[in-house]
Amino acid sequence: MKSFLALSHVAAVAGGLWAVPLAAQDGGAGSGHGQVEALRAEMARLADRVETLEAELAAAKGEPAAVPPAPAAPSAGASSISWKGAPVIEGEGGWSFKPRGRLQIDAGTISAPDSLGAVDGFGSEIRRARLGAEGDIPGGFGYKFELDFAGGEVELADGILTYGDGGLTVSIGHHNTFQGLEELTSSRFISTMERAAFTDAFGFERRLGLSTQYAAGAWLVQAGVFSDNADALSNRNWSVDGRVVAMPELGGTRLHLGGSVHYADYEEGTALRYRQRPFAHFTDTRFIDTGRVEGASELGMGLEAAAIAGPFHAAAEGFWQQVDRPGALPDPTFFGGYAEIGMFLTPGDTRGYKRGVFDRVKPANPVGEGGFGAVQINLRYDRLDLVDAGIVGGTHDGYAVSLVWTPTDYTRFMANYGRMEYANAALPAGEDDRSYGVDTFGVRAQIDF
Repeated sequence: MKSFLALSHVAAVAGGLWAVPLAAQDGGAGSGHGQVEALRAEMARLADRVETLEAELAAAKGEPAAVPPAPAAPSAGASSISWKGAPVIEGEGGWSFKPRGRLQIDAGTISAPDSLGAVDGFGSEIRRARLGAEGDIPGGFGYKFELDFAGGEVELADGILTYGDGGLTVSIGHHNTFQGLEELTSSRFISTMERAAFTDAFGFERRLGLSTQYAAGAWLVQAGVFSDNADALSNRNWSVDGRVVAMPELGGTRLHLGGSVHYADYEEGTALRYRQRPFAHFTDTRFIDTGRVEGASELGMGLEAAAIAGPFHAAAEGFWQQVDRPGALPDPTFFGGYAEIGMFLTPGDTRGYKRGVFDRVKPANPVGEGGFGAVQINLRYDRLDLVDAGIVGGTHDGYAVSLVWTPTDYTRFMANYGRMEYANAALPAGEDDRSYGVDTFGVRAQIDF
C-alpha cells in the first residue's frame, strides 16, 4: 500500500511538470524567459520530491537510505593557498602572489661631549615601514614591488621585473647594486641595528637599472648597469657594478669569499659628500663629514669574507672608494670596513645564509611551540677613514656589541651599544679639539612577512 502511494505522488509531480510546457504552447501567462525559469524551478522541486519519496520507499522496505555523493575534489589546476609569513596564492599556469612587508620601531640614546653643542639624548623613530608584493608570472617571469612609508614620506624601495631560467636571473627596475655582503643582506637579517658605516657614507643605495646574476654550484656572479636612485632622477649619472662570490661548504662550515667593483660616472658639476651618523639613524648629526667634494667619477673596490659553523659566525669586509676630481686636484681614496664575530646562546640555532648573503634565522625552538626562540650575541669593530689628498672629513673607530632575540621566524628584538672614537671630526669639542668619543644605545622591535 505504501509503495502504491509513493508512486502516485511521483505521477502527480510529473503531471505538474508536463503542465508547464503545455501552458507555454497555449500562450499563457509567463511566456518566454519566465516559462523557462518556471520549468527549471519545477524540475528542482521534482528532484527534491523524488529524493524524499526514495527515502520513504526505502524506509517502507526496511532498507538504509541512499547517501548523496560527496562533492567533487578541486581540479589539479585550481588555485591553492599556503602560508609563508603571509598567504602565498598559487594559480594555474605558474601564477603566484604573496604580500610582503616589514615594520621596524627604534628607540635609543646618544651621549656626546657637552661642549659640542650637538643634539643628543633620547630619540625614536619608525625606521622602516614597508608594504608590497612579490610573485611569479607564467613563462619564467617574476615581480617584486615594495614601498617604504617611514618618516611620513612614501619612497620606492623595490620595483623589479625578473626573468629566471635555471641559475640565471635577469632583473630590470629599481633594486640593489652589487656592493658587498653587508649592503646586500636585508635589514631584516643584519646583526646590528645599522649596517657598517662605509655602506651609508659611500652612498650605497638602490638604483634603477638592468642586472643579471648566475648561480652554479658554489659560485655566484652578478653584474649590472644602473642610472641613479629613483628620488634623484632624472639626470645623466650612471654606474657599472659587479660582484663574484665563492660559497663552498667544507665539513659542515659554510664559507663565503667575494669581491666587488663599482664605477660611477657623474654629470658635470656634481658635488659628492661622504659622511656618517654615530651608529644610530634617529639623529641627523654627523660627526665626520667631508663636506661637498666635486667629482667626475668614482671607482670602488671591495673584498668580503664570512664563515658559518653551527652557532658561530664571522664576517669581515673592506671597501676602498676613490674620487676622480676635475682638473689638477688630487684624487682622494677613502676606506671603510668592519670585522665581526657572533654566536647563538640557544642550542640548535645558526645564522641563515642563501645565495651570497645572510638570510633568515629560523629558531630551533620557537616561542609558541614550547621554546624560547633564538638568542644571539655579536661583537663588531667598524672603521671609516675620510681623510686623504687634502680632504679632512674625519675618522672613526667603532666598537659595538649587540644582543638579538628571535622568538619566531618572523619576529625579532634587538639591543646594541656602540662606542665611536673620532679623530679629525667635523664638529669640534672645543678650540682645536676634534678627537673625542660618542656613546650610543638602541633597541628595535621588528616584524616582517
